[in-house]
Formats: sequence, structure tokens, C-alpha cells
Amino acid sequence: MNATPAQAHERIRLTGTPVGRMVRITDFGDEIDPLQREQLHAYGLSAAHAVKVLQQTPMTVLLCEHVELAIEHAVARHIWAEPA
Repeated sequence: MNATPAQAHERIRLTGTPVGRMVRITDFGDEIDPLQREQLHAYGLSAAHAVKVLQQTPMTVLLCEHVELAIEHAVARHIWAEPA
């Protein structure tokens, strides 16, 4: 079954992304503190950047470039992505 173009670009929360999936970060919710947002950008997590979800429990762990980032669900649920 092929995805339609609308499905291919559907935004999902990072916490709802299956383990092993490559996604492209699309947006950071306003709920994320500006200082924390800057820290995420400093680690390479930015809009239009592709990452791989490595685990979801007990935290969301991403592979960003060659760095693994562990993000609390309280933050990860406000990060939006789309399939890469």
C-alpha cells in the first residue's frame, strides 16, 4: 500500500514515532523553554534535520549525526516530526 502525499508529510509527535524510524524534525512547540530549545539546537537537533529514533522507554533516544540524545518525554512530546 502506497502512502498518499498528504500522509507522507503528516506531522507526528516525537514520542509517537516508532523505534527504528527516520524522521525529519519540523517544529518545536512553544511549550519548550527557550533555553532548552537552544540546548537542543546546540546538540544538532533543529528543524529540517533528520534523526533516527533509537528508543522510547524510559526516555526518547535519538541518533542525531553520530550523537545519541536522550530527551525526556515531557520535552519530546512537544517536538514535531515527519517521515524522512
